[in-house]
Amino acid sequence: MSTHYPGEAVATRRGSPLLVGVKSSKHVVTDHIPILYGDDSGDGSHSPFRVKRMNSVINVSVEDAGQMEMEYYFASDASAVIEHTNRVLYLEDDDVAAVHEGNLSLHRVNRVSDDKNAPENTRRSIETLKLELQQIMKGSYETFMQKEIFEQPDSIFNTMRGRVDFETNEVRLGGLKDHLPMIRRSRRLLFIACGTSYHSAVATRQILEETTEMPVMVELASDFLDRRTPIFRDDVCFFISQSGETADTLNALRYCNKRGALLVGITNTVGSTISRETACGVHINAGPEIGVASTKAYTSQILSLVMVGLMMCADRISMQERRREIIEGLKQLPDLVRRVLKLDDEIKHMAKELHKQKSLLVMGRGYQYATCLEGALKIKELTYMHSEGILSGELKHGPLALVDEDMPVIMIIMKDRVYDKCINALQQVSARRGSPIIICSEGDDSLEKHASKKYKILEIPHIVDCLQNVLTVIPLQLLSFHVARLRGFDVDCPRNLAKSVTVE
Repeated sequence: MSTHYPGEAVATRRGSPLLVGVKSSKHVVTDHIPILYGDDSGDGSHSPFRVKRMNSVINVSVEDAGQMEMEYYFASDASAVIEHTNRVLYLEDDDVAAVHEGNLSLHRVNRVSDDKNAPENTRRSIETLKLELQQIMKGSYETFMQKEIFEQPDSIFNTMRGRVDFETNEVRLGGLKDHLPMIRRSRRLLFIACGTSYHSAVATRQILEETTEMPVMVELASDFLDRRTPIFRDDVCFFISQSGETADTLNALRYCNKRGALLVGITNTVGSTISRETACGVHINAGPEIGVASTKAYTSQILSLVMVGLMMCADRISMQERRREIIEGLKQLPDLVRRVLKLDDEIKHMAKELHKQKSLLVMGRGYQYATCLEGALKIKELTYMHSEGILSGELKHGPLALVDEDMPVIMIIMKDRVYDKCINALQQVSARRGSPIIICSEGDDSLEKHASKKYKILEIPHIVDCLQNVLTVIPLQLLSFHVARLRGFDVDCPRNLAKSVTVE
């Protein structure tokens, strides 16, 4: 906007997300806006979709002789405009949106994008959001993060809604079904993400290897690009991002697209760049997440990836018993999450004992290693305390030197195939006079033989191993929330951080 050009606004997208909210007093005849290129006449007279305005009244197509009032909103996220309109138009890189005297037009300098493989799209569509205003309000909660933690029983249910049939044990992901044969024929599966989304891939790598019997690689997008990782046409690359706009993940996506791999998106945002630039994918349906530190999106990402694995092994007879066990666990999961959330007061009491500490170690292995990484990240993000997620099997290779009577330690010891190895790690910590907080399975009587009475124990409901990390991460989310509040920090907007990382 410029004082030299009154009544005119111009916005362009380059990297960071941008959308245009469209509000009209009457029904808009067309939902498609054509793109004008450098060689077009620019007056739009040839197009029946040209948006025209006269005397504050707008005519969307020449077929509609009526007049209506129009409003336009420029924003980077749909939640910013939902209180005004639920109709938005998503811009792509290098798009220019211009509003001149109420006349909306879209422009591009070049017809060909930077990606030579991308098909030319000569128009942009106005989409209707399913988002509701109450979803982005705090309601009775003090902060958005607290609200989102306690919404997880519902967000988990919504992730499975319409996709898991608990009577027939079928899993249907509509966004993947047409590409499933190609995924099954692939050489390997690559899961590329950043931050919390990367941890969701680590959390499901083991079950995906088990259900697909294929090599599964989990990559940090920035490191993946730095190494110029070899990609082949028979690879399948999954790109995981809550916002669908993460810069490093998008750069990795375009890198893989140039090399001919099949691109699959796992995102929480309909209309995001990742959802538009991938061949297929899964929308996790977690609902809008306002707090910078991701909580419910993480658990929904885990479930979405588990469902991918269940869909991949649906025709394998040897996996049917395992599939039934996991699907039964999915059925129980929302109720078990509610039981974990009832431990909030107990966790708040632990936070009061930890909030003055300067460092915290979180240890586990197997499926719980991802929980350690994610829990440590949440503590760093919200409390500004140093925290480290440690694989218990690596204790003797260096981290054990950190353990003494003054170092706070959280250990996750669940009843699974690595239980005995986790007990061994507990004995190692105890021998160094450590006093860990132990997160364990309910009714674990054998743990009493190895845990001193002075140790604090938090019992979590038991579930099938590949879903246990959904339950064990919630106490760490609550702990980081309460420690940050006790320290007087803003849990919704931690310093130096942004919800969507749109720059490298």
